[in-house]
Amino acid sequence: MDTILKRCTSLILILCASISAVTYAQNSSTTKPSAEIAVEKYVWDLTELYPTAEAWEKDILEINARIAELPKLKGSLGKNAKHMQQGLSEISNTYKQASRIYVYASLSRDEDQRKADTQERFGKARQMYSQFVQAISWVNPEILSIGEKKVQKFLRKTPELDKFRFYLEDTLRQAPYTFDEKTEEIMAKGSLVLSSAGQIYENYANADIPWPSVTFKDGTKAKLNQAGYSRLRGDADREKRKQVFDTFWGTWEQYADGMGATLAAEVQSNIFVARARGYDSVLQQNLFNDGLPADIYTQLVTQVNNSLPVFHRYLKIRGKLLGVDDLRYYDIYPPLVEANTGKFSLSRSKEITFEALKPFGKTYLDLLEHGLSQNWMHSHPQDGKTSGAYMNGSAYDVHPYVLLNHNDDYQSLSTFAHEWGHAVHSLLSNANQPWETADYSTFIAEMASTINEILLEEYMIAHAKTKEEKLFYLGQALESIRGTLFRQTMFAEFELAIHQAAEKGEPLTGPKLNKMYGDLLKRYHGQEEGVMTIDDAYTVEWAYIPHFYYDFYVFQYATSISGAAWFAEQFLAGDEKVRDAFIRVLSAGGSAHPHDILLKEAGLDMTKAESYQPVFRRMTSLMDRIEALL
Repeated sequence: MDTILKRCTSLILILCASISAVTYAQNSSTTKPSAEIAVEKYVWDLTELYPTAEAWEKDILEINARIAELPKLKGSLGKNAKHMQQGLSEISNTYKQASRIYVYASLSRDEDQRKADTQERFGKARQMYSQFVQAISWVNPEILSIGEKKVQKFLRKTPELDKFRFYLEDTLRQAPYTFDEKTEEIMAKGSLVLSSAGQIYENYANADIPWPSVTFKDGTKAKLNQAGYSRLRGDADREKRKQVFDTFWGTWEQYADGMGATLAAEVQSNIFVARARGYDSVLQQNLFNDGLPADIYTQLVTQVNNSLPVFHRYLKIRGKLLGVDDLRYYDIYPPLVEANTGKFSLSRSKEITFEALKPFGKTYLDLLEHGLSQNWMHSHPQDGKTSGAYMNGSAYDVHPYVLLNHNDDYQSLSTFAHEWGHAVHSLLSNANQPWETADYSTFIAEMASTINEILLEEYMIAHAKTKEEKLFYLGQALESIRGTLFRQTMFAEFELAIHQAAEKGEPLTGPKLNKMYGDLLKRYHGQEEGVMTIDDAYTVEWAYIPHFYYDFYVFQYATSISGAAWFAEQFLAGDEKVRDAFIRVLSAGGSAHPHDILLKEAGLDMTKAESYQPVFRRMTSLMDRIEALL
């Protein structure tokens, strides 16, 4: 159970409600300020987790007392099958309640990270998790001491143990990398310290960096925090885009040394744990924990690098449509063409998403419709709110929660569909799995969200009313592949490179990270081939990426869009068997290792080169359709 602290991280999927539901007004008076009338805002109802902060405080005291009792179970699991079932059930039920406590603290903090009371509750929740991990540090060693023969005998004898089967068998699989009881206890005591770098990053990025305001040549002003940057980096005015890039990345560069030390601390923590447990590398540890074959990582990187000419073709089309001869990094985000798509308000995003996902059929749509009729979402940017988007599905007995930073643009619509893919995945898993196997891997989670983006893209392309609108949506679909396949694989190469450098004893500093990241940026974007110029001022982008604190998380975005394209290619051709297989994959939760689930339920083998070809075929098809319209 040494991966317990990762559960909330794996289910808070970043990188993420209700439209017709009861919502919280932003102003309790009957006359709202005009600024609030202009934007429909929705705030999640955390009272479904806890009616008041005082109720939460009472529950965390109770759960801490319950956690303190767990070590008393030590030595009982091997007595007989009934004792094992009772002991594991008490640990599991305590964990489930602890997760609910953590979710409340995490969500309330993310609404506004400047508030001292929510920061304090989140700190208490993190401490609670650390204590929980310490309290059960003896469990895995005890299961290993019981031995596989006796464990299997207990499983055959007691059906109530079946919900723990995968956990027990996976624990036995990890025997070579599991310490004795005393050492596991020491490792557990260090878990809070070892996970601190990510918390430091979050405080910097979301609360402590004084984001500048910028005045553009037309006299308009904007605050370039993370939400402001995301909104303005795709502006049609090239001079404005450059000013946004120069200002935003210039701000990050001021913190490059500190952020370099923070990321280096994360890397060193990962290396310490991997080496202490006897893994060859941090990469091996992370793949092994999810039961993923090493060939998946290497196959992904190989196939993406082999297909960089396909990516470069897209960049050349981008330059042509933008009318830019010397393509720069600040030209990567504006739409290929301007189109009058209208605003994608939350209500419109809901309606379009539901229509686009109709090919999924009744089972999926019923869950989506129910979720969209509830107040499960925090919708719009506000000062102090965490950036990005995520879905948190860790409150098993309640429901998923969705955080957005909705800007009423097409990207916001796409993010809406993406995060609701995660939410329906949680609903399917929770409906078909007990708590013990409901937690699913990121490896499959991102397929559940990315396929929604593909279906949305094809829906928007098919329903475009003008040539310009069709070009716009084709371009957005290409951007999705760029951002999810090529960009995330580039991130994965960077993450592997910095860990390999540190594993060889090389220091990681801000300037060194700029150089390593910059080299990858230039290779991926074809600087030597004259495709795009990457200015050195923008190579500090690594400091902005939160996913580097999630331990080899990013490559799974890239494998996911590849897998999603594999499903979608058949799905869009009308193969209902593939659709049903996909629903079974989502319903399987964490009942087996993710690659095994894909193989068993759908026949998808991500270690094979051919599994990655549908996404490249899709990209080529999108570019062919664009060129046919020009």
